[in-house]
Amino acid sequence: MASAEDWPEFRGPTHQGQSAATGLPVEWSPTVRKNILWKVPLQGIGWSSPVVIGDRIYLTTAVPVGGDEKPDAERSLRALCLQTVDGKVIWDVEIFHQGKDAPSVHKKNSHASPTPVYNDGKIYVHFGHQGSACLNAMDGSVAWKTQSLAYKPVHGNGGSPVIEGDLFIYSADAEANPAVIALDKNTGAQRWKFDRVSDAKNKFSFSTPLVIEVNGQRQLISAGSGVVNALDPQTGNEIWKARYDQGYSVVPRPLYAHGMIYLSTGYNKPVALAIRADGQGDVTDTHMVWKIEKLVPHNPSMVVVGDEIYFVADNGVLTCADAKTGQIHYQERCTGPISASILAADGRLYLQDEKGLGVVVQPGKTFRILAKNDLAERSLASYAVVEDDFLIRTEGHLWRIGQKIGL
Repeated sequence: MASAEDWPEFRGPTHQGQSAATGLPVEWSPTVRKNILWKVPLQGIGWSSPVVIGDRIYLTTAVPVGGDEKPDAERSLRALCLQTVDGKVIWDVEIFHQGKDAPSVHKKNSHASPTPVYNDGKIYVHFGHQGSACLNAMDGSVAWKTQSLAYKPVHGNGGSPVIEGDLFIYSADAEANPAVIALDKNTGAQRWKFDRVSDAKNKFSFSTPLVIEVNGQRQLISAGSGVVNALDPQTGNEIWKARYDQGYSVVPRPLYAHGMIYLSTGYNKPVALAIRADGQGDVTDTHMVWKIEKLVPHNPSMVVVGDEIYFVADNGVLTCADAKTGQIHYQERCTGPISASILAADGRLYLQDEKGLGVVVQPGKTFRILAKNDLAERSLASYAVVEDDFLIRTEGHLWRIGQKIGL
């Protein structure tokens, strides 16, 4: 089983972008090899974030057949395992072969964007509408895979899966008939399907579910177009929902703290909402605690540290607000355009923008940048932590950043 130091899924062991690691670097530079432990090339294009279990790293990627990256290329959808010590590939396995007629993706998306999830010796990979699979983490052998639940996407795949008990669960917010789906994690057979209903005209979204516990009851929180649903994760039955009209293409993963769910309502104008999670039925008019309408993210997930919530708009403006009341402490320019989620670790906030600039910020009600570190390569994936270092995926490479001089 994963230990507390591992990074078993999107946004880590807490599922909310927080790490207990200490000794993480503040500064790094590829030009002078400062705190760059290693850098290895990655085939294909994929914006899934790394998963770390012990001395192994797991990723997915989409490799164009023939080597030419173009919209209508055939692709090999792959899972791979690397050594943490040096980035050397241990195994590299094709899961699905994607034909030329596959739906196109958004320019900020890839054909391998969902992050894998580790559970009990298995790595579960998900390619959205292209299918899902369970692999033995040791050697990459396929335990099961399925493409039986295909749907018509808009802009490709995106949201990552979660494991809850014996279920593998993901949001399938398609062009039409959006749903949340649970498979048996041991066989890949469908266990339940929840049909998402909302007033939003555009039905597609890409958010990753979050499992929480409220008053002894487990809740699966899944944000979609126009509505966030809290489901019983074992049955798919709805516990509560909150509506937000026409919000669509919701990407950020919800947060849970102070008894509230925090989320962004998506395009065209995102609104940050705080919703009490102890309701039943439609709680739109009863459990909304606060909202923020200015400089809210379309893509990066938020983070809560103590009594403050931090989120960065896609244009790079960072907001610090009171997580209980929504009172804004500051909104300041922090990065360039950004899609990756914030990491809170070692008493600092780490942000990685789309051009490869890593910005380190001191948490607190006063805005203070500690360092800016440029990898000078396109980057949309979120950080992962390995021991007292972290991993950054860029367009062509995976980097291990730590407080040592690179070899």
